[in-house]
Amino acid sequence: MIKVILRKGREDSLRRFHPWVFSGAVAEIQGNPAEGDLVAVHSADGNFLACGHYQIGSIAVRVLSFNDDALRPDFYEVMIGRALDVRVAAGLAIDPLAESSATVTADPTVTNCYRLVHGEGDSLPGLIVDYYDGVCVMQAHSVGMFRAKKNICEALRAVYGPALKAVYDKSSGTAPFKAGLDLVDGYLWRAEGFNDDEQMVLENGHKFLVNWTSGQKTGFFLDQRENRKLVGRYAKGRNVLNLFCYTGGFSIYALAEGAAHVDSVDCSKKAMDMVDRNVALNGFTPEQHTSYCADAIDFVKAAPDGKYDLMIVDPPAFAKHRGVLKNALRAYQRLNAAAIAKVAPGGLVFTYSCSQVVDKEAFALAVFSAAASVGRNVRILDRLNQPADHSVNIYHPEGEYLKGLLLYVE
Repeated sequence: MIKVILRKGREDSLRRFHPWVFSGAVAEIQGNPAEGDLVAVHSADGNFLACGHYQIGSIAVRVLSFNDDALRPDFYEVMIGRALDVRVAAGLAIDPLAESSATVTADPTVTNCYRLVHGEGDSLPGLIVDYYDGVCVMQAHSVGMFRAKKNICEALRAVYGPALKAVYDKSSGTAPFKAGLDLVDGYLWRAEGFNDDEQMVLENGHKFLVNWTSGQKTGFFLDQRENRKLVGRYAKGRNVLNLFCYTGGFSIYALAEGAAHVDSVDCSKKAMDMVDRNVALNGFTPEQHTSYCADAIDFVKAAPDGKYDLMIVDPPAFAKHRGVLKNALRAYQRLNAAAIAKVAPGGLVFTYSCSQVVDKEAFALAVFSAAASVGRNVRILDRLNQPADHSVNIYHPEGEYLKGLLLYVE
């Protein structure tokens, strides 16, 4: 392999198993790697440290292995198999090829969708794979993973066997744009007779339609599964406002647990159409739920004071890089101030940030500032995060991107 030689003293992070090599740590490259090539990383004194995908940018190497495992032809099959083992242990998945099911706690008649691969959390940096009842949807966030997509597809087929229906690549919006990459979404493999781009999945017994070809991300936001369940616990008898609702995940849980009424708001007409279909699919009526295709911030600002006693504030990432962090924090402050100002006395606000560069402390400070600006007494009842299938590598704390607060507003 081509060698990436580090500057003296810059190997410490790799010895602590952090999976990124920053460009500033690189002293020289022995060879001329193309982006996405597998390279070996060595310390200044020549010791092998790791191997991974080479890339051009602030992160020079995304580490796949701290030994030479990444060179093995079955590397992706082994790693994806390990990722599935984690989901089995978490009670979210079953292994269709396992000889024994004695330790299985998952019930696919209750939940049959989950994140199978979560990038660095599963030691596969740059790769996301979501599982929807036999369909795997992958997104490559690096050139290396994009170039490996056929190998990844074959690994998924080996791990799931005949239980797999299809593998769909949806990397056009996530893989870095590079000349020569065919960034066109499409099926890498389909079982004979499988022609669907949409199907129904189950999450905690609730039904959702997922369209991986036209929906956002891979088709559904699996990272809010446990938080949706928590909303359901508090929803009974309440008037609920679900802002940035996408396809209505929080709304369905609230309705199922006895919310008096739910209003769902999103600026996407396509998303709102899916909300209405999901509401009907789960047996709820227009008397119980209303959809609004509108700007969420404008909607909550115009809402009557005290109309809602439970609000969900789950915006898209306001900050995708540190250069816009200050603007993002101001946006979180304005949005939460509007929600806290409008919620009824004794009401609840579930508020979230999925911006990786906004840490828990910064987000909490933005919400504190929002509460102070409107002058209401607010308590934190719970701190919220991502579920087990969005696992965080203990050596890569940056993988903990989803954070939230449950607020009680007097």
